[in-house]
This record gives sequence, structure tokens and C-alpha cells, in this order.
Amino acid sequence: MFKQLCSFVATMALTASIAHAASVDVDDRKDFQVFKDVATSVERYAQFTIFDDVSASVKDGVVTLTGKVTMPYKRDDIGRRVAKVDGVSDVRNQMTVLPVSQFDQELRYRIARSIYNNSNFWNYAIMANPPIHIIVEHGRVTLTGVVQSEVDRMLARSLATQFGALSVTNALKTDAEVSAALEKSE
Repeated sequence: MFKQLCSFVATMALTASIAHAASVDVDDRKDFQVFKDVATSVERYAQFTIFDDVSASVKDGVVTLTGKVTMPYKRDDIGRRVAKVDGVSDVRNQMTVLPVSQFDQELRYRIARSIYNNSNFWNYAIMANPPIHIIVEHGRVTLTGVVQSEVDRMLARSLATQFGALSVTNALKTDAEVSAALEKSE
């Protein structure tokens, strides 16, 4: 189950517009299915890497994409892929493209090597879509995705702080947090 959750959540953030705490009507269930199909579409995009982060929300078939990607063509490709998903009536592509920077690029690779070469994260590294995403913009790092435990979350942050980043924001979610959010939305 953890691998499914990692795969699902690493590519898409579950948004409040889909997760209604009380009752879920038919339209919301349809939106939730569209959301899951959008997540699968993004996850299967061959150019989507651990250095990209895409979030989506769905309301009445209208998909709003947010997040950051490393190249302009990724923004456009993902928008086109999502538009082809059954049940999508419109796509609002609000993703931004990260600026080109040699320092940012080197920081991305150093942090990725540090995290995924650590023996605590080998089980993540062997996944087809590793769940920890490293977003670097102007020397500022944000870790997104899902990990199995609070210990993994804290260790990933610790590993990311040793390379001279201006700041490190830890937006990683634990498996338990993701499970609770999924249960709430059903």
C-alpha cells in the first residue's frame, strides 16, 4: 500500500477542493476519479522527475494545475496530457518554470545524491517514481512528496541542509498523513 500511496501522492497533492470532510455527493466522486486519473497521467509522463512538483485540484471537471517544473516543455506537455483525461472539461495550467541556474542545478543533484544514496532511502530510490521531490529555486530548497515516517521526513531535511542552500522547507508528508487525508476524502 505504501508504494501506491507514494506513487499517487508524490506526483499530486490532495487539495481541499476534493477532500470534503462530511458528505461526498456524486459530482465530488466524479471529480475525485478525474483527480486520480490526472495523477496517473502526470506520473506516467516520462519527463517528470524528482526535480519537478505538480499539484492539481478538480472542480466540476475543471483541472487547475500548480507547481514547478524544470523546463517549459514539461509545463506544456503535462497540460496537454491532462486535457486528454476522460472527464476533464478544461485545464487551468498555472505551473511555473524554475529559472535556469547552474547553482540551483548543482544543488538539486547534490541533495538528490545525498538523500537517495543514504541507506535509509534506498527503498525509495529503487521505485520507478521516487517519492521525494527536490525543488530548488534561487538557492531555496523545498522537499515535497511522501515518506514512511517522521524519522524519514526529518532525516531527508537534515541531509538537504548540508549544501549551502539559502533555506530548506520540508513539505514532506508521512504515509499516515496521506492515509488519513485519503480516508477523509472518501
